[in-house]
Amino acid sequence: MAQTMPLEQRGITASRIALGCMGLGGGWQAGALAEEHYDQAERAIEAAFEAGITMFDHADIYGRGRSEQAFGEILRRRPELRERMVLQSKCGIRLADDRHAQRYDFSKAHILASVDGILERLHTDYIDILLLHRPDALMEPEEVAEALTALKASGKVRHFGVSNMHAGQIRFLQQALDMPLVANQLDMSLYHLDWLDHGVLVNRRSGEAVGFDQGLMEHCQMNNIQLQAWGPLAQGRFSGRSLEGEPEHVRATAELVARLAREKETTAEAIVLGWLMRHPARIQPVIGTTNPDRIRACADAVRQSELMTREEWYDLYNAARGVKIP
Repeated sequence: MAQTMPLEQRGITASRIALGCMGLGGGWQAGALAEEHYDQAERAIEAAFEAGITMFDHADIYGRGRSEQAFGEILRRRPELRERMVLQSKCGIRLADDRHAQRYDFSKAHILASVDGILERLHTDYIDILLLHRPDALMEPEEVAEALTALKASGKVRHFGVSNMHAGQIRFLQQALDMPLVANQLDMSLYHLDWLDHGVLVNRRSGEAVGFDQGLMEHCQMNNIQLQAWGPLAQGRFSGRSLEGEPEHVRATAELVARLAREKETTAEAIVLGWLMRHPARIQPVIGTTNPDRIRACADAVRQSELMTREEWYDLYNAARGVKIP
């Protein structure tokens, strides 16, 4: 395996795991922030540092802005924490309102306004990485490039990436930019396996139904684009969540994860993340829990990724598929 992450090769000192902050600020519920929300954010940040996690992932829509606000209040109270962090946020999704349906917006005006809002909520002068959240069908790459160039020149954003984009969309956008796209955040986990199956099932009829872009993994690896995994813990399916109503292969996978955790004297979370991080693409999991105990339970994942054998990796993959590989 390569020894460094693509982000590190871009000069970004990021932890192997990032903490996703969508659950902060009371989630999607409306209402004013209270002290309990700030306490939750501070506990999550401290637990992340204890687990060796120094990168934090946001989006302007999380909690309708409340997630960034709760996190930003901790930075306002403790500004010394900022230099210990890599901060990433996203923009481009506009939620439904009284007049309009949900839509995507990569217009220059919206991107610039979104970043100003992000910086204000996070109480910081800059963010390290801005991701374009979901592909905008009306995207005009030259207009996006104008926005990103202005943000870079102003010092408000240091690096840029995308989320949920396929290889063609990345190439289409990149040709208009004079700066590299450094990350692509995708739904990848031991439960959501399309990112693997699309390659394994080449020349198989079963592969025709796989909903993942052919060549995306390879494109990102060849172009030094950091693959980030959202939902990497699979909502706790393999690390203690109730499996009532889940299919048999999910239960069997959870049992295998538990056995490996016992044998290796580690946590189920470390096995699940370690499996993902064992892939040579050097995938960076973005864990979504805000529970301090679960955050700390992820601390051993880097070591487990290094210890995991090829046989253990394929045992987990086959179990999670529910059908053996060809």
